[in-house]
Amino acid sequence: MPRIPVHTIDTAPAGGGEILRRLEKRYGRVLNIHGGMAHSPVVLETYAAITSAIAEHGTFDARTREAIALAVGAVDACDYCQSAHTVSAKVAGFTEEETVAIRHGEPGDDAKLAALVQVAREVAGEVGEASDAAWDKAVAQGWTDTELTEVFVHVAVNLYTNYFNHYVRTDLDVPAAPGLEG
Repeated sequence: MPRIPVHTIDTAPAGGGEILRRLEKRYGRVLNIHGGMAHSPVVLETYAAITSAIAEHGTFDARTREAIALAVGAVDACDYCQSAHTVSAKVAGFTEEETVAIRHGEPGDDAKLAALVQVAREVAGEVGEASDAAWDKAVAQGWTDTELTEVFVHVAVNLYTNYFNHYVRTDLDVPAAPGLEG
C-alpha cells in the first residue's frame, strides 16, 4: 500500500504541476512514480533533470539504457522499475524472455552488452564498486572509458527511482514484469 497519494498535474504542489506536464509529454501520461515525486518538487525536478541530461548528452541506445535499468531494478528488487523497464525494453527490441534473462543476470547472446550490464549490476549491488574483472571484460568487449563513465549516471538514476519506489511504496500502474505477479 502506498504511503502517499499520487498527484495529478492539477493537484501537485506549486512547481510540481509544470514538471509533471513535461514528464507527461515525454511518457504519454503521468506515471504513479512521477505523481508521487510531485509531493516535493525538488525530488521530481532532480529526476527530470537527470533524465533530461541523459536524453541530451547520453550516448547509449535505448536497448543499452533499458538493459542497465532492468539489471539495476533486479539488483534492488524494485518491482515498479522492473515492470516499467520491461515495457520499455520490449519497445526497444528485447523479447520478454530476454528481459527476464537480463534481470536474472544471464548474459544472453550479446557479449558486449552483457559485459557492460555486469559492470552496472556490480555498481548497484556493491555500493558503487565494480570488480576489476568486470571492468576489464567490458573494456575487452570494446566499451570505452567514456561509456564506462556514463554507466554511472544510468545506475544512479535507476537507484534514485528504485529507492524512491521502495520508500513510498509506489503502486504499479504498468503491467507487472514476468515473475513478479502475485
